[in-house]
Amino acid sequence: MKTTNTIEMAADLTAKGVKYCIGAYPDIHGIPKGKVVPIAHFEDFAAGSELYTGYALDGLGQSPNDDEINSVPDLKRGFQLPWNPEIAWFPADNTFHGEPYEISTRVALKNQLAAAASMGFGFNLGIECEVFVVKLNERGQLEIPNPDDDLVKACYDVKRFLDRYQWIDKVGTAINSLGWDLYSVDHEDANSQFEFDFKYADALTMCDRYVFFRMLAKHYAAEEGLLATFMPKPFANRTGNGAHFNMSLSDAQGSNLFACAKQDDPRGLGISPLCYQFIAGILKHGPALCAAFAPTVNSYKRLVRRGLMSYYSWAPVFNSYGRNNRTNSVRIPMCGGRCESRNADASCNPYLAATLVLAAGLEGIRENLDPGPAQEDNLYELSPPELAARGISELPRTLDEAVKAFAADPFVEKTLGKALRDEFIHYKSEEWREYHQTISQWETDRYARLF
Repeated sequence: MKTTNTIEMAADLTAKGVKYCIGAYPDIHGIPKGKVVPIAHFEDFAAGSELYTGYALDGLGQSPNDDEINSVPDLKRGFQLPWNPEIAWFPADNTFHGEPYEISTRVALKNQLAAAASMGFGFNLGIECEVFVVKLNERGQLEIPNPDDDLVKACYDVKRFLDRYQWIDKVGTAINSLGWDLYSVDHEDANSQFEFDFKYADALTMCDRYVFFRMLAKHYAAEEGLLATFMPKPFANRTGNGAHFNMSLSDAQGSNLFACAKQDDPRGLGISPLCYQFIAGILKHGPALCAAFAPTVNSYKRLVRRGLMSYYSWAPVFNSYGRNNRTNSVRIPMCGGRCESRNADASCNPYLAATLVLAAGLEGIRENLDPGPAQEDNLYELSPPELAARGISELPRTLDEAVKAFAADPFVEKTLGKALRDEFIHYKSEEWREYHQTISQWETDRYARLF
């Protein structure tokens, strides 16, 4: 249906040089999908004219005989592509027979945000964007494109940062052109790894931005014949790509409900009782959440204490929390006022992960849970008996373990509904099966001549 609003919006976009529109909705993996519609048909596009055969996509729960799914763009959150302003990009939601589609992770997040709002809370989220810039050689292997970026500890190195300045500046300029407020960029811990940090936002906005950021970074890398990869662990002997979730709740006026003066916090971390309850909910469901935060086979090669590296990995392998201590899965930064879940990696579907972590935190608040004492030690160095004495358990060590924990926790179905829960389990179980039955080069090298 044409409305004054959509007619005016179409005219405005046309005046800005827009020729086409995309309504991009996420599949089960958090990968944007959509059709391209000429601006002349914007009013129909805005009303959800685009139909999709769900069986053609991962994780939409359809069979070949099912009716199509509609895509309805979120008109309040659109923008022109920084590298091609002739195309306007809109996040979108799936609907089915006129109702929000239950097997849609963006819809699931909106439902959970509504649950938070009913309790008087808004949910703010910042995601740290880590990415490798690599080159694919003729054998399909990943290589570091800058031979000079070879330090064992490359973190914060200025020279190697400036070597990749052209790509960094394109990405940073695009981020600011979109109004996201980039405030920090650095060369990360691994060779040819970088991190972009822009201002937090409400969770739906941040998830939309993170999904688009991955596309943006890849586009500008491709311009240079390179690949920006969000694979959690592209190199066994280097640190991996995290996507740490920095979270807080706000009231109706936008005030941070997790903030607390350190002298008013008996534990001295600078967070409110509400934040401790939220953290306790996350820890209660930590193993199940891990499947959404770290959803690939490769994710669990990042979640190791050391692996093949010469130093600790920084990755969270324990279901615990603490101050500015990166050996915990939940960290309280020095300034307080928020909690950071470090399980999340760059391959996550942010909508799904945000839905579940918010639901877990809200459960912690409703049930007045206590996370126990903060862990201040280097947990990597504690023995299994020492960890057990503190009540600290390890998080899942493989995708198979994580999916089983996800499937076993009734909280997941309560939050997502049975259909979305089952769809995730189906795809991730199959991903594990395919991986487990694939013969790797390591196996050939190890066994072909051994016996």
